[in-house]
Amino acid sequence: MSDAKQDAPSGSDAGTAPSATNPKAVIKNVDMTEEMQQDAVDTANAAIAKFSVEKDIAANLKKEFDRKYGPTWHVVVGKNFGSYVTHETKHFIYFYIGPLAFLIWKS
Repeated sequence: MSDAKQDAPSGSDAGTAPSATNPKAVIKNVDMTEEMQQDAVDTANAAIAKFSVEKDIAANLKKEFDRKYGPTWHVVVGKNFGSYVTHETKHFIYFYIGPLAFLIWKS
């Protein structure tokens, strides 16, 4: 595992999110393997189906990523936020599913 860090900007000004009736993931910025990207989207969809509160969705994603890929993952889920994070190389993704933005990174 690389210890290199990379800064990655994010924000919820990424344009129009997909409609709520067709919640397809739209990846806005990524620095991780295709496999890990797909796992992030799949895990996010499962969390959305299970939880209705954004903090519970985020907690579930963090728990799953810590378990699958080792600590220490950070997750932000919401409809309106901005951030600028430092992350390990190949351990960052920012995407939308419907109106929710997801920011997942490891530091």
